Amino acid sequence: AAVRLTDVAEVTDSVQDNRNLGMSEGQPSVLVILYRQPNANIIETVDAVKAELPHLEAAMPADMNVNVAIDRSTTIRASLRDTELTLVLAVMLVTVVVFLFLRNISATIIPSVAVPISIFGTFGVMYLLGYSLDILSLMALTIATGFVVDDAIVVMENIARHMEEGMPRLQAAFRGAREVGFTVLSISLSLIMVFLPILLMGGILGRLFREFTVTLSIAILVSLVISLTTTPMLCALFLKTDQARGPEGRPSLFERVRIGYGHTLTWALRHSLLVLAIFIATVGLNVYLFYAAPRGFFPQQDTGRIIGSLQADQSISFQSMSVKLKQMIDIVRADPAVDTVVGFTGVGSGGGFSQINTGTVFVSLKPISQRVTVDEVLARLRPKLAQVPGGRLYLAAVQDLRAGGRQSNAQYQYTLQSENAQDLYTWTPKLVDALEHNPVLTDVSSDQQQRGLETYLTIDRDTTARLGVSPLQIDNTLYDAFGQRQVSTIYNPLNQYHVVMEVAPRYWESPEILREVYVSTAAGGVRGAQSTNAVAGTVSSASVTASAVAADTARNQAANQLANTGRGNTSTGAAVATAAETMVPLVAFSSFGPDTTPLAVNHQGHFVASTISFNLAPDKSLSDAARAIAETMARLGVPGSIHGSFQGTARVFQQSLSNELVLILAALVAMYVVLGMLYESYVHPITILSTLPSAGVGALLALMMFRIEFSLMAMIGVLLLIGLVKKNAIMMIDFAIDAERREGRAPAEAIYQACLLRFRPIMMTTMAALLGAVSPALGIGEGAELRQPLGISIVGGLILSQILTLYTTPVIYLYLDRFRLWWRDRVTRRAAALEGARP
Repeated sequence: AAVRLTDVAEVTDSVQDNRNLGMSEGQPSVLVILYRQPNANIIETVDAVKAELPHLEAAMPADMNVNVAIDRSTTIRASLRDTELTLVLAVMLVTVVVFLFLRNISATIIPSVAVPISIFGTFGVMYLLGYSLDILSLMALTIATGFVVDDAIVVMENIARHMEEGMPRLQAAFRGAREVGFTVLSISLSLIMVFLPILLMGGILGRLFREFTVTLSIAILVSLVISLTTTPMLCALFLKTDQARGPEGRPSLFERVRIGYGHTLTWALRHSLLVLAIFIATVGLNVYLFYAAPRGFFPQQDTGRIIGSLQADQSISFQSMSVKLKQMIDIVRADPAVDTVVGFTGVGSGGGFSQINTGTVFVSLKPISQRVTVDEVLARLRPKLAQVPGGRLYLAAVQDLRAGGRQSNAQYQYTLQSENAQDLYTWTPKLVDALEHNPVLTDVSSDQQQRGLETYLTIDRDTTARLGVSPLQIDNTLYDAFGQRQVSTIYNPLNQYHVVMEVAPRYWESPEILREVYVSTAAGGVRGAQSTNAVAGTVSSASVTASAVAADTARNQAANQLANTGRGNTSTGAAVATAAETMVPLVAFSSFGPDTTPLAVNHQGHFVASTISFNLAPDKSLSDAARAIAETMARLGVPGSIHGSFQGTARVFQQSLSNELVLILAALVAMYVVLGMLYESYVHPITILSTLPSAGVGALLALMMFRIEFSLMAMIGVLLLIGLVKKNAIMMIDFAIDAERREGRAPAEAIYQACLLRFRPIMMTTMAALLGAVSPALGIGEGAELRQPLGISIVGGLILSQILTLYTTPVIYLYLDRFRLWWRDRVTRRAAALEGARP
């Protein structure tokens, strides 16, 4: 509160800054926006703030209400709750898979125990590392439900197979675990190696996904230990199995499926050239889809919050701006999907300097079950808001993951830079106008502010020197009249009030008031407000008002013209033309019109910069936006002195594009090195990696089918696929190599028997991983948009790779084995020839 002195005689009880307006639900309000500190628990912070609100309201007058307008934790709580439900659903689906394949309660419980134990063990390691349960870590645990059970399934299934053949339970547990121990180790270590490039990646993306990859890697390592220790122990104690026969000794459904697979595999091995051609075509299609798929950074989330930036004509007054803010808020409040709306405008609003022609609006939507999507809400509001003349409210959905710290009118930014400011001021409006009509972009605007109005005042230096009037006196007089200067403080037993000086508000609306402003020139030392609490310009003796004399103004105008741009708390000059009076007026201003000096200049390095903000139209990606901006600049003929680049989230998106191929290749190299060390071979790792192209094709086709961008989350899904689908080849190759070495079988017979023998664990592990990703792929609940690309890419990749790799892997194994034997014979013959040529 403040005591305001107006018109020299009028005193009012008012707010300290009346060029500030805050509104909540259409009513004037004081808005308090709280931000949590880094690493603080946002839910605990919000709960602590709400616990203090009753004490705060009790200390306020009875006619003041304290309400929570927007609570960010509501959507976070809902997102965490939905993720937890997704986690529980994934565990249930994995358990159902095991039961359907083994049709035995004890066999179902044993591998299912690995899921909760692995997750609980992961929680313990996360606690030691200082990790928190957030969207990314919970997403990692959800996806891990389909991974951590794989090792346990492989071990338990092999033990169950020996027991079905009549082996005692304890002996089957020892032998079964020993046979697949190397297989399980290969599967887990190669899967972890996929994440090594992400762990070593720097920048924002590396920091963002480090916790995700570490959490998933920990879960895999814990499951590896459990599958090699706890699972065999439980099998030795509790496992009971029956022969896989249906009623009256007929083969079960799964046995009939495996027999059918054996027939088709025989045909594929006989027509190996055709299968090899299909594999080569899959590789080519994978490369084509990788470059053809639409790109994006993060999926557009529906967090239930919208932020709006109000931008009006640069010459608007605070009074007119307040009216427009109220109109915009009323339009937004009328939408049936909106719960609460708050907004503010004014100089210094938001805790820092802002221009009169800008404002900010925060919108909270109703729960997602009671409304349409946020994109539909924005599309519904845009035409209504466009009907308000002289201003525009740019709305954008708030995202959980966003890069860049600058404020803008939209979600994405494109910055133009130039050494020549005039070129930038000329071409930026042209580019903005062209992009507004581009179907790829919406809510296009720029931060250029060079169209405001300003008043030029001229100081008659000779006359002010003769009368002893300094520029500081003129400056103080103008500030006292229009700057809301605090000149004193009134204290009472319960409160204190700042005394603020100003002219009456009715005199703010026209620059003609400058003709009525006088500066004291009477004798006496000036005791301005900058040195004491006295009114600026007061002197020790009385002053007498005299008439205005302006004869000498034109003479000094050219030399003494200074611009008052309205920035800051002090003026840069005032015009004075006086005679011998003891009180002289500020004479008429010399000009009043469009400002040729920008209100705000953005410098980046040695360049002058202007940032264009935009949102994406429905079904459009950032790669589409990049092409649209480049084509528009080329069509307009923007000179070479102006160059542009994405900033903020869009810039990190561009960096992720350059890193995508590097990450995938690095993951392949890391996996090849690890597999080469485990198998002590250069050839077998290639056979294992041959399963990957089909997975990539399946993932990209699934994303394109559901019209989802190949975003960063989808790329993480592809990396997970790299670690998942190679387990099929690992299980086949391990048993084929063992059959060749121990039983002396031919390669074709060994790989055929290995495919049939490992068909059941291959199907079980694939179905477990697939169903673990089904829940995220469905995209249900708060924040599901972030998880959906990950789930869809895994589901699509697993389905196609499972169909193809059952046939392509044995064919490629045979071709590479022939190549290995040929190369070994060639090397042997060459060595023998060299040995025989020696004297």
